[in-house]
Amino acid sequence: MKRKHVIVTGGSRGLGLKMVEGLLADGYRVSTCSRSKTDAIEQLRSSEYGGRLFWQECSIGDEGQADDFVKAAVAAAGDDGLYGLVNNAGVAQAGILASFPNVESERILRINLLGAIEMARAAAQAMLRQNTGGRIVNISSIIGSRGYNGMAAYSASKAGMDGMSRALARELGRRQITVNSLAPGYVETEMSSTLTAAQLSQIANRTPLGRLATEQDILDVLRFLLSDASRMVTGQVILVDGGISC
Repeated sequence: MKRKHVIVTGGSRGLGLKMVEGLLADGYRVSTCSRSKTDAIEQLRSSEYGGRLFWQECSIGDEGQADDFVKAAVAAAGDDGLYGLVNNAGVAQAGILASFPNVESERILRINLLGAIEMARAAAQAMLRQNTGGRIVNISSIIGSRGYNGMAAYSASKAGMDGMSRALARELGRRQITVNSLAPGYVETEMSSTLTAAQLSQIANRTPLGRLATEQDILDVLRFLLSDASRMVTGQVILVDGGISC
């Protein structure tokens, strides 16, 4: 049976792993990459979903590795080809820009933005060859549109990702490939675990829905953007933040 094949970058832990697990459970064929293999990936490969999961080591942002990974993933998928890309891999580091090392800003931009552009380019080439439409979802952040103190480089990388989504939606729309940004607010993940209980409480109190988002909240919106129900949605930045950006 032909299945929809989706690539999820950075799928070895956290939100990326949640998306990989959810899409496998939904019946997708999933390819993912990370800098190193984790126990969670090994467990998935030995599970009932293992036959539909492809993993390869890949450092997002390193020139050439995106092309190699996408080619290997498409080859492993065989007749399933490539239906979707979820640009999830990213890094974050806080620091006031006046004292923030340029090398760290370059690293953030290289991985979060240039890496996402390279992956989108490689995936778009595969989708255009197939001429069967597709989906590209860029995992952005509320910080890309709102900005936060001490997050200049990270904010710039996510704002750039949103701009890429809008431009690429115009380029690929006539070939029925939709491109959107999914922009979470604060999410209960490893990244938010560095915040104190008081900080988390303050964020929840400022949020109209009264809580942080969960990985499941993000997965549910991703499912919509990958589904046929979203076929008329493209070039959008969809905030999943409980209303904190109102």
